[in-house]
Amino acid sequence: MSVTLNPHASAASIMEMPMVEIERLSFWYGAKQALKDVAMSVSKHRITAYIGPSGCGKSTLLRCLNRMNDLVDGARMEGTIRIGGTDIYDPALDVTELRKRVGMVFQKSNPFPKSIFENVAYGPRILGVRARGDLEGIVERSLRDAALWDEVQDRLNDSALGLSGGQQQRLCIARALAVEPEILLMDEPASALDPIATQRIEELIYQLKARYTIVIVTHNMQQAARVSDVTAFFWVGRLVETGRTDRIFTAPNEKLTEDYVTGRFG
Repeated sequence: MSVTLNPHASAASIMEMPMVEIERLSFWYGAKQALKDVAMSVSKHRITAYIGPSGCGKSTLLRCLNRMNDLVDGARMEGTIRIGGTDIYDPALDVTELRKRVGMVFQKSNPFPKSIFENVAYGPRILGVRARGDLEGIVERSLRDAALWDEVQDRLNDSALGLSGGQQQRLCIARALAVEPEILLMDEPASALDPIATQRIEELIYQLKARYTIVIVTHNMQQAARVSDVTAFFWVGRLVETGRTDRIFTAPNEKLTEDYVTGRFG
């Protein structure tokens, strides 16, 4: 499903159009409950940040959005997640198609031991794109979208493993964008990078929201404040509070949120 925003729509009306709807979501790893009755929505073409201390359920929730947790033995979920109105845990749903719509970038860059070109072309090849010209167009577009084209255009046949850490992470973003997802999930995408590379990633995330709905997990509250439109604070598996990022960081409703964002714990 492609989404076209009305350029004259107000910010308030855009915030009211959810891309993701999460209802009464609970999740277990075996006997350990990781999420407890979470309910929230994610708006289209906005950046939503999940914050909270380690082990609070942020990454678990992120991985529920493209069913990565299906791969974990003993994992169990209750509740509903709808993306674009579709229940993504419907037994009839094609999970491969879901993961095309919902791309993911992990904490540690994980380029394949292939050329830069073949890393980006991998997803489109899996989806049946065979013509070299088509692949070249997709690779260039994706690398441009990931702000990497100018740095690698003359060495597309070189190994991706020869790129710097920041370049590898932008390559992984390009690889995710190559299959034209609607949503981009990012799990601590800059935590392993130096400050300059982190700034590049943050600038890129901000640019990408014009065309993608982005959900980012971060331990870095300054990063959440810089890049996100909406922030959700989690504590021991529960969603404590969610709202506009400026409000969450300056005038939260919950004392627990205030204590966390002001550094009193966590």
